[in-house]
Amino acid sequence: MPVRYLLIFGAFLISMLMWIDRACIAAAKDDIAGDLGFSDNDMAWIMGAFTLGYALFQVPSGKLAGHFGPRTVMAGVCIAWSIFTGLTGVVRSLAGLVGVRFLFGVGEAGGYPTTAQAISSWLPVQERGITNSLIFSGGRLGAALAMPGVVWLIAFTGGWQQAFFFLGGIGLFVAIAWWLLFRDLPENHFAVGESEKQFIIENRSKRSDNQEADLDAGKLAPPKTTLGEILLNPTMWMLMVQYVAHNFTFFFVATWYFSYIKESYDLTSEQAGFYAMFPLLCGVLGNWLAGATVDFLYRKGHWNWSRRLPAIVGFVLAAIGMSLCIQMDTVVMSVTMMSLAIFGSDMVLSPSWTTCLDIGGKNAGAVSGAMNMIGNLGAFSTALAFPYLKDWAGSHEPFFYLAAGLNIVAVLMWLAIRPDRPISD
Repeated sequence: MPVRYLLIFGAFLISMLMWIDRACIAAAKDDIAGDLGFSDNDMAWIMGAFTLGYALFQVPSGKLAGHFGPRTVMAGVCIAWSIFTGLTGVVRSLAGLVGVRFLFGVGEAGGYPTTAQAISSWLPVQERGITNSLIFSGGRLGAALAMPGVVWLIAFTGGWQQAFFFLGGIGLFVAIAWWLLFRDLPENHFAVGESEKQFIIENRSKRSDNQEADLDAGKLAPPKTTLGEILLNPTMWMLMVQYVAHNFTFFFVATWYFSYIKESYDLTSEQAGFYAMFPLLCGVLGNWLAGATVDFLYRKGHWNWSRRLPAIVGFVLAAIGMSLCIQMDTVVMSVTMMSLAIFGSDMVLSPSWTTCLDIGGKNAGAVSGAMNMIGNLGAFSTALAFPYLKDWAGSHEPFFYLAAGLNIVAVLMWLAIRPDRPISD
């Protein structure tokens, strides 16, 4: 088996753990709120604090991955987020939990930008679509498992605090394993054979810049494109806007959907966890379909449309699902419409992150971090908008229609995005 496939599997597992630790607070919300006396608006700030810290430190984390390499940075990321996962079970005040969850977001911010940096060095261009989809599907699978799994873990360990301690310990083990087994470049890995190394070198870039000269020398040269040049690039801005729409839709199912269906359809925690799992599992399928489509169309010579088409179809499905979900009278139909929305929303991930690799080159970590930074401001908005819009309008309808509208705006962005134009040009 090629060693790069083991890298993909390792990144898949890290992505799964990231989302288990991220989404577990949604399943534990009622236990936390009941124990500490928090309102829904209080919990909105606790959940939103993570997304704010996560968003603000995307670009710095991506730059760190470019300078110090994904081996060191990913190990540090795993250690940091695991420590703050455990500390979530220690603090008892609202301000303390908001602070800890903010720092948890800061710690986890480097996860996907660092993965993007590793992919840019380890994967041929023609394999990056399906690779991105597999890695992100690990996150969706992790979030899906977190919904019923954390309910069970709380009962098994004796409380929500102990559940967070347990998850934090797993992350520390993963950090050690990554450090021991991964290397920044395939040229420097103890298990990569000569034929695989040459195949990667010959196919990991289709551009005529000096990226390959640096990589062929077995080193990671610091990126030369400045942060200002990245943030002023038109394609970069369109990628960031469309990612806001994706996160606004998806983060709802990772935060408030569990509580929404539990209260709307009078379910137990176990029933809500079971139903809330299905949209996330559909997200896994959307990831796989989009990743396979990205690589298939790319091999047929349709570079731009290999990224555009899956994203456009995905955003259309997400808009339909979000606008219909609020109209459903039964929990089964609500879950069906939300599953359609998340299936479509997750079709966006592979083309979005693959486009970051296309236009980023040696700046892949910073470019993907910039997109994820602005995009996760959409997730921060979701955490706050859902309860506050309900207080303002007396209904959840405005939230769902706002999400549908943002998805339509994202379709317009993808009609103009050019993956074949690197920032360095």
